[in-house]
Amino acid sequence: MATSTILDKYGNPMKVDEKKLSKESEASVRKLTNKFGDIFTSELTPQRLKRIIQAANMGQPDEFYKLAEVMEEHDAHYAAVLSSRKRAVSSLNIQVKAASEDPKDVEIADAVRTLTEQPEFIDMLDDALDALGKGSSAIEMLWDTTSTRWTPKEFVWRDPRLFRFHPDKRRTLQMKRDDMEEGEDLTYGKFITHMPKLKSGLQIRTGLARVAAWSYMLKGYTLRGWAAYNEVFGMPLRVGKFDKSASEEDKAKLLQAVIGIANDAAGIIPKEMDIEFITNSSRGGDSLFERFSEYLDKQVSKGVLGQTMTTDDGSSLAQAEVHNDVREDIQRSDARQAASTLSRDVVRPFVDFNFGVQSAYPVILIEVVEAEDLERMANVLGTLVPLGLRVQMSEVRSRIGFSEPEKGTELLGDPSDQDKAGKSSNTQQAKSLHSEEDPFEEIGQEELADWQPQVSDLLAPVRQLAKSAGSYEEFLEGLSDIANEMDDSALAQKITDATQKATAFGDDRG
Repeated sequence: MATSTILDKYGNPMKVDEKKLSKESEASVRKLTNKFGDIFTSELTPQRLKRIIQAANMGQPDEFYKLAEVMEEHDAHYAAVLSSRKRAVSSLNIQVKAASEDPKDVEIADAVRTLTEQPEFIDMLDDALDALGKGSSAIEMLWDTTSTRWTPKEFVWRDPRLFRFHPDKRRTLQMKRDDMEEGEDLTYGKFITHMPKLKSGLQIRTGLARVAAWSYMLKGYTLRGWAAYNEVFGMPLRVGKFDKSASEEDKAKLLQAVIGIANDAAGIIPKEMDIEFITNSSRGGDSLFERFSEYLDKQVSKGVLGQTMTTDDGSSLAQAEVHNDVREDIQRSDARQAASTLSRDVVRPFVDFNFGVQSAYPVILIEVVEAEDLERMANVLGTLVPLGLRVQMSEVRSRIGFSEPEKGTELLGDPSDQDKAGKSSNTQQAKSLHSEEDPFEEIGQEELADWQPQVSDLLAPVRQLAKSAGSYEEFLEGLSDIANEMDDSALAQKITDATQKATAFGDDRG
């Protein structure tokens, strides 16, 4: 498979060079990367933030990308909520759905499933979700083309400043080139480019870092002001008092003691001198900084997670569950868009390289599985099943996460049911042993063997009356007249014979 002609995602024929697929792209190892070694100062002013955002809107987002990275490094709250949103998707199970039930499609889906189960593939998802903060992300795939089946052997996150957006196709990334004003189109099957649709408009304006940037800047001012306030009012004012007769040397020693006592918390002065600590009686300034900082954190939580209950307020479980519904909605959207990107940029090239162009391709699914309310389900089953609702046991087991029990394994159950089953088994066993050992059980068996002839003469008049009666009432009236016609001699004789046997058996046993 030196080269193969396939179509890209726009339907254009293109050549795929295996050497180009297996090596790093040129832009990632050229001098271009050295330009990103400069230090981005965290001193952010409203004027500077405005310039960064305006430059990004004009197609120059490099400073914005660096700001987004610095925000994750310097703001613990933003880093925590953004990481939480990423992990909400990357921690989900990845599934592969075949294009159809055709054996060929099933074979292709199995090959893709094997690819997605590799640890490198799972870790790559975290890098792809870097686009949530910056608006876009690019992961380079280094393919192993030495084996029979070409497979990505490494997924490498690339700095977004290596790329630019296509001037006409605004959701398409191109590789920057030093020798070209325009960018270079990305090689098919070489990059995973994830661009989540978090809002309408330019892709660069969708990053969550853009939403949190203003709060980040204001929080920086707040923390600096808070630190200055604590430095001034956090420690009491120290005033040294000396006697009028004190010499200049004594005054210098007292000043040295006043200055040093702040750091050493100890010192000695002459008895004639005195140091007084004056505490600040004003209150409320420190809480003002704290409340504003907490307010800004809550705004960031709303922008990133869509809620604040599970991160800031520590509210009741019921309130958190209500707000988690909003977060789950965001989680589903992020998972769906990430799955679409992987199906387009990983699955399709993998299938094209190894199985040829297909009319339909397998897709990756990243689905959010709702947690079952087991108590509620148990109450529903306990109420409806006794009323006749028929439910498959296997379906119930799958929803609560239990597997089908294997033969011979010890099973859990109601102890009372086990006791009843044990007692019933013991009773049946006792009856069986008793019938085998006690001949008394055989008394009457011979007489019962021909019971039909015994009652035939007894019931003959009743049958005759039932045939001749014209109505149910006439049948009831005739019953009292046929009592003398019913012959019970045969039945009475059998009963007498059985009674005599029982008496004789009893006498024999004493």
